[in-house]
Amino acid sequence: MTSNSLPDGYTAAVFGASGGIGAALVAELAADPRCVIVRAGSRRGGPPAGEKILPFAFDLADTSSLAQAAETVGTPDLVLVATGVLHADGLQPEKTLRALDAATLERAFAINAIGPAMIAKHIFTRAPRASRVVFGALSAKVGSISDNRLGGWYNYRASKAALNQLVRTLSVELARTHPLSVCVALHPGTVDTPLSRPFQAGVGPDKLFSPQRAAQQLLKVLGELGPDSSGRLIGWDGREISP
Repeated sequence: MTSNSLPDGYTAAVFGASGGIGAALVAELAADPRCVIVRAGSRRGGPPAGEKILPFAFDLADTSSLAQAAETVGTPDLVLVATGVLHADGLQPEKTLRALDAATLERAFAINAIGPAMIAKHIFTRAPRASRVVFGALSAKVGSISDNRLGGWYNYRASKAALNQLVRTLSVELARTHPLSVCVALHPGTVDTPLSRPFQAGVGPDKLFSPQRAAQQLLKVLGELGPDSSGRLIGWDGREISP
């Protein structure tokens, strides 16, 4: 972190630590001398592990699992939700309305919107009102309704737009219940991970980030946020993206 957004000796929890960006976030946080514990959550709850890194298991589609995971991590100073799905096991970005399918919509919403919202619920309902928690969930610029000029990608666009709205709604409540806390949606840019790999053809090398660089950029952004930033969708460069 590059500011006083988090205190010396802060603790962090990363949900989605086995993904490209999630693993890079865990590594960057573990390398920060100001961070004392990084809880790294994945479906299996296995490695990474290290002197500072404590693995835990969670299932994004299982509410009781998320409640248990939140109890395990307690009240970290920083919570990052680095989960998400764009394509997997029959789920693909739709090019036309004909490809729209109820089951894939439900799956996209479950992973990209509902899961992160339930993590936030279980974290903040356990957090003392006087605590300061910085909460960031990975979203995407394509979830911006005002920026949608190309169409297509129905399930991904809509589920990320839902996530952005959930973060915004949470920020309104936190202003009353946890006024020191911050919650934001984060656009990491195009990162060289399996999620984006099939769609990198038109991305210039200067706009295709390694997971390590993406993690560094996102942590720099988070290090500069205060409560007045809550509810926003913020890009890797620190700029707010219109909803």
